Formats: sequence, C-alpha cells, structure tokens
Amino acid sequence: MSGILFINGRLYTAGPKDADSVYVENGKIAAIGRRDELMLQLAGRDYRKVDWDGGFVLPGLADSHLHLGMQGMKLGMLDFTNAASKEEMLAMVAERARTLLEGEWILGLNWNENQFNPPVAPTRFELDAVTDRHPVFLTRTCFHAFLGNSAAFRLAGVGEDTPDPASGAYGRGEDGLLNGWVYEDACGPFNVVTPAPSYAELKDAMRRACRHALSLGLTAGHTEDLRLLGSIDTMLRIHQELREEGLFFRTHQLLFHDFLPEAEGLGLRPGNGDDWLRVGAFKLFSDGAIGGRTALLSAPYHDAPHTSGMAIHSRERLVELAAEVRRLSFPIAVHAIGDGAADLTLGAMENAPLPSDSPLPDRLIHAQVLNEKLVKRMKGLRLIADIQPRFVASDFPWVLDRVGPERTEYLYAWKKLIASGIVCAGGSDAPIEPLDPFLGMHAAVTRSRPGEKHEGYLPEEKLTMDTAIHLFTRGSAAAAGEERERGALADGYFADFTVIDRDITRNPDELLSVTAKMTVVNGIIAYEKA
Repeated sequence: MSGILFINGRLYTAGPKDADSVYVENGKIAAIGRRDELMLQLAGRDYRKVDWDGGFVLPGLADSHLHLGMQGMKLGMLDFTNAASKEEMLAMVAERARTLLEGEWILGLNWNENQFNPPVAPTRFELDAVTDRHPVFLTRTCFHAFLGNSAAFRLAGVGEDTPDPASGAYGRGEDGLLNGWVYEDACGPFNVVTPAPSYAELKDAMRRACRHALSLGLTAGHTEDLRLLGSIDTMLRIHQELREEGLFFRTHQLLFHDFLPEAEGLGLRPGNGDDWLRVGAFKLFSDGAIGGRTALLSAPYHDAPHTSGMAIHSRERLVELAAEVRRLSFPIAVHAIGDGAADLTLGAMENAPLPSDSPLPDRLIHAQVLNEKLVKRMKGLRLIADIQPRFVASDFPWVLDRVGPERTEYLYAWKKLIASGIVCAGGSDAPIEPLDPFLGMHAAVTRSRPGEKHEGYLPEEKLTMDTAIHLFTRGSAAAAGEERERGALADGYFADFTVIDRDITRNPDELLSVTAKMTVVNGIIAYEKA
C-alpha cells in the first residue's frame, strides 16, 4: 500500500517547530517534519501528495458523548432549538399539523422553557387547542422530560388514574389533572405507540449524522444508539454497510444495559472490534437532568424545596446492575448529573470494582454538580469524567437558581477536576447540544454563550485553549482506552487529522467561525470541503 505525504499544514504542537508535513503509511503517522526533508527521505518510494494549503492541523477531534442515531433523526423532526416562547412552539406544531394526514404523529425535540420569557412551556390543553387530530409528543432539550397532547396520552393508555412508574412521573397541574408533562421512564408507554422507524430510515439517520460529524472536523464519536436501533446486531450491520458505501467515521460504541444478554450471546468483550468500530462500556442512568429537576441532588433544589430530584435506580439496584456488567469484565459509563447521583454511582463502582484487566476505564458522565468529597472518591477509582462543556452555554444563568449558592463551588467545575488529576473527555451530547466541537471548546474557554460579553459564568473554572483542545483529543482517546494510539500528532499514532481554516489558539472568538477543510480518519480522507 503506497503512503501519503500531507504537505503545507500548520501543525498544532507536533514535532519540530517548523514541521509542516506528515507522512502516513498503513493508516498511521510514519514521520513528521518539513516537506523538503521528508521528500528527500522518501526519494524513490511510491507515495502521493495531498496539499493542506496552509490549513491548521489538529489531532483528529473525537466527541466522547453523543447519540448519532438521534442526531440523524433530529433532521426529520420539529426542532425547537431556536424557539423563543411557548407561542412560537405552538405555532410550529400548528404549521406541521397542516402538512400531515389526520392521525399522523407530530414529533419534536429540543425545547427549553428556561430560555422563554416567561419561562413557561405549553400544557396538554394548549397543545390540544392547536391540534386534536394528531398525537403530539415533544422531547425537552435534556431528553429527560417530554410533553404530550391528549391524543398522545389516549394512544399511550395513560389516563388520570394511571400511577406513576417507579422511575418516572406524569406531571399534574394545581387541579390534579395531567398537564402534559412526562418525566423520565414514564415515557415508556408513549415510546411503544409512536411509529417505529424502518431499518432504511435508521440507516439513513446514521448516514446523515456521520456525514455531518465529518463535515465539522470530527473523526470519531463515542455513541450510544441501542435504545433507538433496537439491537446490537442492527447497530453492527448498519455501520458495516456504511463503511462499504465509503463512509469512514470511526465509532466507539457504548451499550445500553438492557442489551447485556445480547452482548453476552454474541460473545462481546470490552475493546472488541477493529480500527473503525470498537465496543466500549455499558451505559447506565443514575438520574435525570437539572432543567426538569430530575437530576438527583443530595439536598432539595434551591428553587423547589419540595424535591431533590429522581433516582433512576435505588442504591442497591445500581450496585446489582454494575455487578451484572462486571461479570463480562465490562466497564460502566453512568449518567450522573447531580451530586446525589454521583454518590450512588461512585458507590456502585466501589462495591463492584472494575476488573484490573479491563482495557477501558469507567466513566462518570456529565458530573455537573459535585463536591470535594466526591472528587476525592473519583480520584481513587479508574474512571474518566465524560463532560460536555457546551452545557455551560445552555444552562447558565438559570441553573444557579436551581442549585443555589451553596453548591456553586463544584458546579460544572471542569478546571477543578483536571487540576485534581482526573482525566476529562469532551463531548457534546448531541442532539441535546450542537455537534460542533468548536462550540464546546468555546464554552470551555469563555464560560459564556456566543455573543455574550462578560467574564464568564463562574469564571474561575475557565479552561485554557490547549486544555479545551485536549478534551476532544487526548481526553476522548483515554476514555476509549486509546491514549497510546490516538489523540496526538506523533509517530506511530493513527493518522487522524482535523484540518481547519484558521489558528484557533490565539483568540477564542475564532472558534465561532471555524470551517473544517479536511477530515482524515485512519489515513483516509473522509471529508474534504468542496
């Protein structure tokens, strides 16, 4: 197999200071240096040249936490990301209703009433007033709370006398009637009756998401899609077929815990796979989200003292689930946003320890509300903090009122985690947040939204640009157990390159205008801007 000499790049912290070229062979970096020197070394050898044309070359960016399938499905749903009020949401639902046949479902996602003025979401009755001819089911931006109209409730078989499930709830108004809100696992009956996408639709969603990721400069994603795809076999089949089509996006697959029997039947073990798809940890949930007050706090919410949130599993059950996963030597990746959930999660990891021969670490996903004692416990475990910096831009300032002043010291405290020696990986949680990794970096560095001019929310937690880049390179590689082969521009590492049109290291505002020129994965040019 002939090599490739990539020339005329501005390389980010790689090799000699004047290096501008990289020679790649068999998908790995074989040499880094100046173009003329490398061409002398390669004299008489068979290789081709690719001109980066002055592009700024980063190690291949990898998103440590996303949902490719839902990111692709999002493109076919109502997207309320930019809705500024409940009235705007209702108008969008009404417009969609006019395009559908009677009885067809209206599905939407990414509404956030905290961004509205006033911060109020529609009720079941307001949705009914817009359309009673279509069942409506809408997913909040956190994916832990939902809204439905009466038609959706009827089809789901949920009525006024339906009891709340153990790990969920149906919202009610002051009159005691169902108000349309659905929390956590109470969405189950709705999921049963909403139309299931066909295999072709699922594959198309994955295709769209992977292409979009490559166009943003992402070489890889750590994704959990089984709750959408329905089986490990389907997941493996779709990715194999997409590669055969010539779509080269690398994935690290987290497996939802309900699929443990299928994984065991297939003989899967952590790290199984190839250079394009590898099997990772089993995904568990410990709590919900702060926006819907379902994240589990150790003490009541500051703005709602009647609740401390919601535990998805009891302490005992979480330990049992961890032990079931450990039986196959797998790590666990646990969604834990509140400090109460982090306590439960760390307890499960301590009571069902990670096997010493595991090629992968455990993950504490999100880790948004912590305290000093929890961080000390994290340091005693082999785990990665899987964080989503972009949450800062979405959740502040309203999150301060949710948690109260007594919990701000360790609120989205990425800098404290890194300073304590805990390795952090950077992700988006797309489609909950934009997939663009540079928006995540911007939030990490500025602790603000694009366009805001202030010192940042809890500015003492701002990261340097180098640290922000490392979240999406070395950090993500470490979360996948690949820190010795990916995440850096170095000899012997896989040839993963994110080539962009500008140097982002000097001014964080440049992160808001970045364009990916080329995305190289395992030495293959997977995307090139036309």
